[in-house]
Amino acid sequence: MKTVIIHGQSHKGSTYNIARQLAEKIDGEIKEFFLPKDFGEFCLGCTNCFVKGKEYCPHFEKLQLITEELLSADVIILASPVYGYHVTGAMKAFLDHHCYMWMAHRPEEGMFKKQAVCVATAAGAGAKSTIKDMKDSLYFWGVPRIYKCGMAVAATDWEGISPKKKAQIEKTASKIAEKIARSNGKVKPGLKLRVTFGIMRLVQIHGWNPLDMDYWKEKGWTAKKRPWK
Repeated sequence: MKTVIIHGQSHKGSTYNIARQLAEKIDGEIKEFFLPKDFGEFCLGCTNCFVKGKEYCPHFEKLQLITEELLSADVIILASPVYGYHVTGAMKAFLDHHCYMWMAHRPEEGMFKKQAVCVATAAGAGAKSTIKDMKDSLYFWGVPRIYKCGMAVAATDWEGISPKKKAQIEKTASKIAEKIARSNGKVKPGLKLRVTFGIMRLVQIHGWNPLDMDYWKEKGWTAKKRPWK
């Protein structure tokens, strides 16, 4: 299996260590990107990716390598510490740049066969809402199996986490890794995702954006073909 980790920060703290530990337990090839070091641009709201094509994004060349790695991965790990009850600004900017891949626009066929994990840590509260920020994008990209790993670590760095809490982290990571290994190559969208796809299909049949409509038609999705088959 190939795992790609998108770290929402460039330092190697608690969130980094949990995400890395999880990836190592999954086994196989690991590719990591650190934001904003590896990509730090903010979306300009130009809508070029929606109405002209992803290659018209002003930051396309800077982002292309990471996007290609995401598409080639079996498992995607999005990892972000809690900043004000949400993801880091760098992670938000990264996800904003991939909204054209949402089911409402031009989802990538391979996403419907992947697994993903959202990792978030905080000294106290906020992991739940931070995970939701990342899970929303994964779901609307079409990823059918998304695991959550949110931790209140009661510390400001990895060294300050208690042995008891680290044992809990190790146990949680092991469980998620085992589930991913068992499901590798077998995941398919559940009812909720299929219904969402069906609604988006109707939107594209009677849509407003010619680029999106042509994409769905070329894929055969407005007829009987589906990306998970």
